[in-house]
Amino acid sequence: MTGNLLVIMSDEHQARALGCEGHPVAKTPHLDALAARGTRFTNAYTPSPICVPARASFATGRYAHETRLWDNATPYDGSIPGWGHALQGKDVPVESIGKLHYRAEEDAAGFDTEHIPMMVAGGVGMVWASIRKEDERIMGKGRMLGDDIGPGTSRYTEYDAAVTTRTVEWLQDRAASSDDRPWCLYVGLVAPHFPLVVPQEFYDLYPHDQLPGPKLNPRGGYVRHPWVEKQNAFMDSEAKFKDESERLTAIASYYGLCSWLDHNVGQIMAGLKQAGFKGDTTVIYTSDHGDNVGARGLWGKSNLYQESAAIPMIMAGPGVGQGICDTPVSLLDVSATIADHFDAPLEASDGVRSLYKIVSEEPKPERPVFSEYHAAGAVSGAFLLRIGRWKYHHYIGFSPELFDLKTDPEELNNLADDPAHSETLIRMETALRTICDPDAVNQQAFDDQAALIARYGGREAALKLGAPGATPPPKMEAN
Repeated sequence: MTGNLLVIMSDEHQARALGCEGHPVAKTPHLDALAARGTRFTNAYTPSPICVPARASFATGRYAHETRLWDNATPYDGSIPGWGHALQGKDVPVESIGKLHYRAEEDAAGFDTEHIPMMVAGGVGMVWASIRKEDERIMGKGRMLGDDIGPGTSRYTEYDAAVTTRTVEWLQDRAASSDDRPWCLYVGLVAPHFPLVVPQEFYDLYPHDQLPGPKLNPRGGYVRHPWVEKQNAFMDSEAKFKDESERLTAIASYYGLCSWLDHNVGQIMAGLKQAGFKGDTTVIYTSDHGDNVGARGLWGKSNLYQESAAIPMIMAGPGVGQGICDTPVSLLDVSATIADHFDAPLEASDGVRSLYKIVSEEPKPERPVFSEYHAAGAVSGAFLLRIGRWKYHHYIGFSPELFDLKTDPEELNNLADDPAHSETLIRMETALRTICDPDAVNQQAFDDQAALIARYGGREAALKLGAPGATPPPKMEAN
């Protein structure tokens, strides 16, 4: 490929929360416009539904069980070569602005310059959350979503505004530069990640009486899967709402943050055009994972359901066709796309492919896509495999789940115990085991996490390490 590449990654943006996805309330006109002039991938997934492992996999193009960066205490430090290093090896200017959630700014993580980067807290992340065994872990005392919910500003919205401003300035500076080499810029925005505090004008877009009702809420008799119940008990936000009004405020704030994110994307797109780069720049938009937004009484991410594991993905630019692509894809495929754009080598996981190649072929609905979770609240490993209409959840020590997304896109009916689907269940588990041995991976994760905790001085010391919830943003001064 030729030309520049701009990659924008948000945090915790549910795949469905886009106007172009037909969401009943989400207002995202700028992302819709980007999708209208490019390709929207309708079946995109994260490699792990939590920030740090997903971003480490994105950096390297490798699954979490290959990087062995399992949770929010094992951030990427650049020691595994990734697409940034590959671009540097080809003398491609490659810089970042905004959230990375890597280990530390001094690490050689594949960027020539990192502008106002957000890294894990203290360079160690949430070590306390790596204590996962059921008889050893502690339960969160507060609400994962934070104390404040509703209209206003937070350090996160201020940070996103600074990232957006710096990006527009960067584009202007690059346009004025004498360096005419094609460049790659990664931009990391935080919204719609909690705290669910959003500027008033975006909150006001979502009146409470227009919000979608709860799906499968336990208050209505729904019984959560036992693995999910234990994971959610780690920090049960739903149980800590004061009343239904506060719950609706949280939902309105989440969608308001989606619109705030969209506003910032619009500012960046305007800056790209003003700098004269729109015609020769490919833009990729995606997110690291989704958010449950109250479905099943769950908030945040950290499970395998569509709300948490599916992600938005849009690519637009020179030579990119207009329309949708139904072939299942992964965030790892974006990693391969960045390298492919600049004809740079990347040693990615088996099966990972450039989006350029995927969109140039006939749709392949049976293409397997994989995700896994070994992080906060999980008393055992969880594994997701999507093949065509079938979505399979494999839980170590618990019964599996099987959903037919063609007839049941909301995952309302678990077919794993239905004798009529026993052959499909066997086929999906067999296919999963061609990617990894889930039992061995689960043990490796626990062993690595135990070793990490020991290095920090044991359980009591580990309980004091890392941010208690959302990672604080850095100071706003540009680097």
